[in-house]
Amino acid sequence: MFPASRELDIRIVLVDDQPLFRRAIATLIGEQPRLTIVGEADNGLQALELARSLHPDMVLMDVEMPVMNGVEATRRIREELPDIKVVILTVSEADDHLFDAIRFGAHGYLLKDLRPEQLYDLIRAVMRDETALSPAIAGRLLREFRERPDAGRVVTPEASGPNLTQREIEILQLVAEGLSNKEIGGKLSITEGTVKNHVHNALEKLQLENRIQAAAYVVRHGMGLRASSDT
Repeated sequence: MFPASRELDIRIVLVDDQPLFRRAIATLIGEQPRLTIVGEADNGLQALELARSLHPDMVLMDVEMPVMNGVEATRRIREELPDIKVVILTVSEADDHLFDAIRFGAHGYLLKDLRPEQLYDLIRAVMRDETALSPAIAGRLLREFRERPDAGRVVTPEASGPNLTQREIEILQLVAEGLSNKEIGGKLSITEGTVKNHVHNALEKLQLENRIQAAAYVVRHGMGLRASSDT
């Protein structure tokens, strides 16, 4: 986590094919300390070109755009420039691109109806390697889980994947609900640093890139019920 007194500048490329919306978001973000819009694009191909030339910390990416859509642009940016974080901005939690974007390495998936303060907080959360999911998106992931035929089973470490501990399972389940490290720590009565270590270890074991992919893993493997944990 970035200490408040040492918070780093976050350089952002903003991508949306609606000029009025894009300029409004750029103005709002530009008024925030340590958040800077360094480039704007109106399609995914331009986004890729700007990512190559500017190497920002983050790309805020619309989905439905001409020339190249946001999902394909996400795939190519994450393949070519893996240090850049990509966060999807979309109009609906019913967007069919959700799981494709997650599979291609998006670090967040947010709805455009967020309040400005929520957007700023989630941008900073992504840079702390935390989850950036709108509540409605987290809800959709959980609904996907509930519709699975095996939704009622409680997952044990032996059944969940490669050597996950019960605590790691429990924390990943909370990650899938969109909770931050601080919120998870409060819920489980452990420190924020301990949560971060557990998440890091789980991602390494599962060979996943980020927390949003971990959330998808939880859904895909029927891990949506929290069981009792160890320490």
